[in-house]
Amino acid sequence: MKALEKFGEYVILMVRTLAIPDRWSVFFRQTLKEIYKLGVDSLGIVIFISIFIGSVITIQVSLNIQSPLIPDFTVGYIAREVILLEFSSTIMCLILAGKVGSNIASELGTMRVTEQIDALEIMGVNSANYLILPKLVAFILFIPVLVIISMFFGIGGGYLIAFTTDMITVAKYEYGIRYWFVPYYIGYSIIKSMVFAFLIASIASFFGYYVKGGALQVGKASTDSVVTGSVLILTFDLIMTQLMLTK
Repeated sequence: MKALEKFGEYVILMVRTLAIPDRWSVFFRQTLKEIYKLGVDSLGIVIFISIFIGSVITIQVSLNIQSPLIPDFTVGYIAREVILLEFSSTIMCLILAGKVGSNIASELGTMRVTEQIDALEIMGVNSANYLILPKLVAFILFIPVLVIISMFFGIGGGYLIAFTTDMITVAKYEYGIRYWFVPYYIGYSIIKSMVFAFLIASIASFFGYYVKGGALQVGKASTDSVVTGSVLILTFDLIMTQLMLTK
């Protein structure tokens, strides 16, 4: 029953959040700020992790398929498929659930315990719409940029291994990443990541918005938002993969 009650509160909050903004100029200004805070500030960690994960995937695939029956270019092919289909969308969003989700939950939680949200409500402002909607829109709009950058640097990390080691030649790696390329996979990853972005931002906002207590409860809300968001990302990953990739 408690889970059902929480879900009902979440739905009510999202209905309030997704209302038409009272002032579009304020909404656009807030959205731009959130794009920078939630999206642009995440570029560094996305690039860093993508390079290293792309390199590790290439090394592990190369070490595990050393067989005369398997062509060398398969290393590039498998690395590309893993990065495009799962890493740059699902795994990257799991990482961002920790960074972005905890940021949103702690910010809104702090505003709740310091009564800033109550002050907005007293002034007649739809606090959910004013505070949460720009975060949702900003993160959903910017996540495709992060996904594409992650794909580029992930494949680049594999290229770095091919260039600096003798595990695979650069020519064979390049042939592998071009072999049997399916453009739909990029669109699939972007759509999936936008759903995950909504889950991350909305769940973190829910936990932060309804904090009761003090600093200890703000920290707990931040942790709960990351855990819940991560579980739902994995759940929706399974559902969307089944719906979008299987025939």
